[in-house]
Amino acid sequence: MVDLSKIALVLDIDGVIRDVAGSYRRALADTVEYFTAGTYRPTPEDIDLLKAEGIWNNDWEASQELINRYFSKTGHSPGNSGEDLSYDKIVQFFQSRYRGSDPNNPQHWNGYIAREPLIATPEYFQNLTIAQIAWGFFSGATRGSATYVLQRLQIYSAVLIAMEDAPGKPDPKGLLDAISLLGDRPIGIYVGDTVADMHTAIAARGVDPDRRWIAVGAIPPHIQAERAVEYTKLLRSHGADLVVSSILELTPEAIDCYVAQYS
Repeated sequence: MVDLSKIALVLDIDGVIRDVAGSYRRALADTVEYFTAGTYRPTPEDIDLLKAEGIWNNDWEASQELINRYFSKTGHSPGNSGEDLSYDKIVQFFQSRYRGSDPNNPQHWNGYIAREPLIATPEYFQNLTIAQIAWGFFSGATRGSATYVLQRLQIYSAVLIAMEDAPGKPDPKGLLDAISLLGDRPIGIYVGDTVADMHTAIAARGVDPDRRWIAVGAIPPHIQAERAVEYTKLLRSHGADLVVSSILELTPEAIDCYVAQYS
């Protein structure tokens, strides 16, 4: 048995506790399609390939990168789209799809975010608390978006490091800040669904080598069963110590078993 009170569990949000295939990823594809005048809409595989590079955790930047790559590859002029391709305009359009017609008022959000399926459950976090595992979140989502989903899970007060609070992944500062706020426990577990998340945990080891770090990959819901093996290999090749098909598999009992087995 492991003393679970020595463990701090930090979770990413997108793809880990909520399914963003029909929200963030759909808004990303919409944005690229709009700014390429309807000539290119990235497939889920296109987005996965970009994310596998490990540096495109921010979906606004990912949208801009896919737009730029399209124009570079085709030789077309961005001006042909008839749209202002500034980053601010890209963000504005993305948010109009993701948050909806009133993007600055969470009470009126009617975009894709309002229909995101949840992966985690309130009971999942209650069980972590009962087991004395400290838990919190480090996500590239905006604070508004992250808070929106946490409240759906009946979480109203939790450690949360969001986009506005730290540099983007794979910079480990946000993860280190979350661990510190959770009481600087000697074992830190970070759960994410992307290559960037695994790189973040590895980077944290380099900055804070005295703590035991465990990188857990969670396969996001949009990865179909036939791609799960391939995606597991991808996450493991980039540093995942453990890969689960859902965060719900990472119970206190499973954490106890894994930590004890590899102590």
